Amino acid sequence: MNKIYRILLLCIVFCTAAPMFAQTESRSEFPRGSAQGTAQLSLNTNPVQIPTIDVQIRRAQSGQEVSFYVQLLLLLTILSLAPSILLLVTCFLRFSIVLDFIKRALSLQQVPPTSVLNGIAFFLTLFVMWPTFTQVYTNSFKPLSEGKIPIEQAFDEAEAPLRIFMYKQMANNTEYISLFMSMGKLEKPETLADVPTYALIPAYILHELTVAFRIGILLYIPFIVIDMVVASILMSMGMIMLPPVQISMPFKLILFILVDGWGLLTQQLFNSIIP
Repeated sequence: MNKIYRILLLCIVFCTAAPMFAQTESRSEFPRGSAQGTAQLSLNTNPVQIPTIDVQIRRAQSGQEVSFYVQLLLLLTILSLAPSILLLVTCFLRFSIVLDFIKRALSLQQVPPTSVLNGIAFFLTLFVMWPTFTQVYTNSFKPLSEGKIPIEQAFDEAEAPLRIFMYKQMANNTEYISLFMSMGKLEKPETLADVPTYALIPAYILHELTVAFRIGILLYIPFIVIDMVVASILMSMGMIMLPPVQISMPFKLILFILVDGWGLLTQQLFNSIIP
């Protein structure tokens, strides 16, 4: 019996190990017919040069270095806030708010998406502000890049066209300028040059918000009339459980398309900036 057990054990071991040896043998012969050899890199090959970055922290040696570091910090801060600043000192604020109002007046939830409306407002702003941006480039950026003017003068030259644009929008309504001048306890300005930029920008932002909301209210009126008519018809028919907005939205879209709403809205927005 012990011999039988030993024979069975040897058979099991052989059957288990045989495929492993066969796989090892096949691997050693793969690919078949290949020649054995060695590979050696050339000694003339240059190694890859990895640059190193060395950061050194030391105390400022003079007041000029401290001033330079502070100016650099302020410059980086302004660059990080530059997109928001450009959006607030241009007509983008008015365009984006009005487009959002028209979307809500049409009772549209997802169409068009907010990113599309912001894109439309951005390119409309670029179209309207292109002459101002051209003046900034011609009078400020180009001479600065050519080394003809210092950075302080370049900043003044870039600020002037934007100040003129903002002041033109508030030429007929300077109450916000007076508001911020009085809050800042500044003297009453006689010309535009007497109004500081830090008072002109918030006044312009409040002015744009007011104008945008006025335009939005005017846009809401015809669509509110449609909602009221549809709601009264549904009430007279006894369909109280049916949402009036769901029925009135197709009529709003039909009216908006028939009067060429997008073209009319774009033209009126342009005329509100450049009459």
